[in-house]
Amino acid sequence: MLAPATMPAATAFDGGQPASDQAAEHVGDRGGENASQHSAHHTDRLPDFRTGAHQPDGPKEATAVLFQWTWNSIARECRDTLGPAGYGYVQTSPAQEHIHGEPWWTHYQPVSYQIESRLGTRDEFADMVSTCNDAGVKVIADVVINHMTGQDEGVGWTGSEFTHTNYPGTYSPDDFHNHGCEVEDYTDRWQVQECDLLGLADLKTSSDYVQTRIAEHLEDLIDLGVEGFRIDAVKHISADDLTGILDHVDLTDVYVVSEVIRGGGEPIQPEEYQHLGDVHEFTWGRTLKDAFDGGDIHWLLSGEGIGETWEGFIADEHAGTFVDNHDTERNGETLSYKDGDAYRLAQAFTLAWPYGMPAVHSGYSFSDYDAGPVQHEDGRIRDAVCGEENWTCLHAQTEVANMVGFRNAVGDAPVTDTWTNDSHALAFGRGDQGFLVANSGPNSVQHTWQTSLPAGEYCNVYTGAATSEGCSGETVTVAADGTFSAHVGPDSAVALHVGATPASGDGDGDGSTPSEERELSLFYATDWETPHVHYQVGEGEWTEAPGETLTEVCEGWAHTEIDLGTARTITAAFNDGVGTWDNNDHQDYSIAAGEQQVSEGEVTAGNPC
Repeated sequence: MLAPATMPAATAFDGGQPASDQAAEHVGDRGGENASQHSAHHTDRLPDFRTGAHQPDGPKEATAVLFQWTWNSIARECRDTLGPAGYGYVQTSPAQEHIHGEPWWTHYQPVSYQIESRLGTRDEFADMVSTCNDAGVKVIADVVINHMTGQDEGVGWTGSEFTHTNYPGTYSPDDFHNHGCEVEDYTDRWQVQECDLLGLADLKTSSDYVQTRIAEHLEDLIDLGVEGFRIDAVKHISADDLTGILDHVDLTDVYVVSEVIRGGGEPIQPEEYQHLGDVHEFTWGRTLKDAFDGGDIHWLLSGEGIGETWEGFIADEHAGTFVDNHDTERNGETLSYKDGDAYRLAQAFTLAWPYGMPAVHSGYSFSDYDAGPVQHEDGRIRDAVCGEENWTCLHAQTEVANMVGFRNAVGDAPVTDTWTNDSHALAFGRGDQGFLVANSGPNSVQHTWQTSLPAGEYCNVYTGAATSEGCSGETVTVAADGTFSAHVGPDSAVALHVGATPASGDGDGDGSTPSEERELSLFYATDWETPHVHYQVGEGEWTEAPGETLTEVCEGWAHTEIDLGTARTITAAFNDGVGTWDNNDHQDYSIAAGEQQVSEGEVTAGNPC
């Protein structure tokens, strides 16, 4: 949506073989110990509309929305922050020529489709796209195609003269609906899609010329390297008209997400547009405000948990999610940066939970609804620098940026091991890849949580990261049975994933170290004469029994080195080579990369010799 046109108001030994993998058995209901296992998140997000258009592929699903950032600032941020953190996309503000003025919403009143604005020049935009791509970050452009300006006449940013329905070289009066009405009744489909929104000249998007002209604008952005569009005010464009526009565009490898605000009792709903790509699900942000703003969050895990099985939510494979955007942070519909810890917890939950494609809004602080960002005397936006002036840089804050790495690391792993205290705390796992505990209450929570994680030490990425010297924040130890005990402070969280351990060190730039070659230095406490380890790397084949022979390296300890490739863990059982097995009480051992020692049923990090 957009602003008004004018200023608005134990070890076990037996003679058996290794235990087989066991399916998770965590089921329950609202407020219970465990909610039913959530289905894996969809990463093959191809819409029905055309096989060319698609949703973000691979593990990098998160978008950083750098609202009102200049092109030069975005380029620097892609290189220095977004790429290393693992963001897959960055979303820009509208790039086309716009009206003059200080408010942020000037960018949402196009004068022409020249890529020239107070955020930078066409060349700077192209350089930004190239720099971001080099950093592994694709660019989504916010595009305004429902309307032009709300002014009777004027001159645009680059000098283009115009009147309300005449934009020489772009549109003439015949290219607008010109019904002399404004949108007032959202239960009237015709009015919503044919009349002027907030006085903004409504384009006749059913016209072949208008559809072609808009398509040329989108193709121009694609030629500049853009690989995604966030389409503004889509509720005010009929699904047929938008289909016609996009039919004119080669959307191969281009992500599309539409802004369609869900309203109760309205005839136009987000589902009408899901064949065109993703649609922003406003119910997500509204629901998280209801939960985290009041502190009682346990109900988010009711049934199968928040998402497509709940009323008012679009299907996962079509959902674009956010805690807030530039409109809702101003109108109070959702949480915003002003909500502090509650806001960051909601962001962490969004990035950890397998529903939709998450976008992290990052703009600037304000007290006036209309206020634009800091500007030069000539009206150009000043370059954003985190820590300076009023830029919030939410996307770069530890609690958020590290959760992007969490999302990349867990991939499409299903929700498991859910828990709540029937009040202000909840927890859930993402299979054997990650685990999140969130406490939104005023008091600390002390508990022992059951997870499906491999045993070992983990960095709590909500408070720090894995570095070359260990964890920069808290360290949590997961026992051989998958449990860990922790003290979670008020308005805080524990977030663990297999890509962030003291042994993992620095990642390769996507927050999950997916391509890093890993090794396991494995120590096993035993008095067997010829101990063996029988194991499976990742999801690969098991070794031939009895497995690999361990070599004594110090008194009471045998050792071997195992190459994990790009896998993070092995599944293993030990034996004496003649029929006696230690298979962790029929569960097998899950052992992560790095130096790990197994003794009396416990797996811990370190070298005992």
